[in-house]
Amino acid sequence: MPATCSKYDPTNIFAKILKKEVPCKAIYEDEFVLVFHDIAPQAPVHALVIPKNPYISFADFAERAAPEEMVAFTRAVAKVAKQLGLGDNGYRIISNIGRDSGQEVPHFHFHIMGGRPLGFMG
Repeated sequence: MPATCSKYDPTNIFAKILKKEVPCKAIYEDEFVLVFHDIAPQAPVHALVIPKNPYISFADFAERAAPEEMVAFTRAVAKVAKQLGLGDNGYRIISNIGRDSGQEVPHFHFHIMGGRPLGFMG
């Protein structure tokens, strides 16, 4: 199912990870969020932050998520970046939304990337 579909696909890889059908190397988990290492890292440190509820994109998350989910997600990003040692030198947070951005998994997520200078994106 393309990332631009308006209906959530419960068979996407992140849904399977959340259902424990597919293993992941977890870094952090709470009631609302799961954070795990990317299996194809694009930087020395590359983690994925996903909400546990089924949101397709940031727009979907912003529109439908409860305030406590939004707070938990935001705090998880900061907590994990610090836990991974990225606080001092910096890190990049990326969320691809839709086909034109390169979103591959139709489940809202942030990439936390760092561990080396990442260069300018422009």
